[in-house]
Amino acid sequence: ALQEHTRERVPLDWAATQNNLGNALLSLGERESGTARLEQAVAAYRAALKDYTRERVPLGWAMTQNNLGNALRTLGKRESGTARLEQAVAAYRAALQERTRERVPRDHAFTLGGLSLCAETLHSRVPRSRDDTLHPANIFARAADAFEYADMLDQAKFCRDKAAFYAEAP
Repeated sequence: ALQEHTRERVPLDWAATQNNLGNALLSLGERESGTARLEQAVAAYRAALKDYTRERVPLGWAMTQNNLGNALRTLGKRESGTARLEQAVAAYRAALQERTRERVPRDHAFTLGGLSLCAETLHSRVPRSRDDTLHPANIFARAADAFEYADMLDQAKFCRDKAAFYAEAP
């Protein structure tokens, strides 16, 4: 597909193909113990973002930012530092600029869900104060509200339970 859908000939099709390649690599990388495919997924998403710009295709850009966040979060969980997790937070926050509750409620909820899981891992490495917007109690509560708004009640309950757990934790 990348030979037919070259960036020069059809840049948005090329970007979509890069995004899909990233999805396939992320799926494979999640099943493997190494990080090579996850690194390739990150590269594919970043390549897609060269043409999937916010100005050109705002929801395609936001989808790819969310996917990039997922890949970076998965990489970050496998590493000891926080750099990838912080990059994932930035990607999720970027996605939320277009994936608003009013515009795409389900996508908004899923992006907040990914951000919540990322914040949880970050908090386990560098604890945050309760008034920090990235404290797991706060972000899981936001995700629960978003899932409820999108009528995804199982996901909302999961996030609400996580928010309560972190709200009670020291």
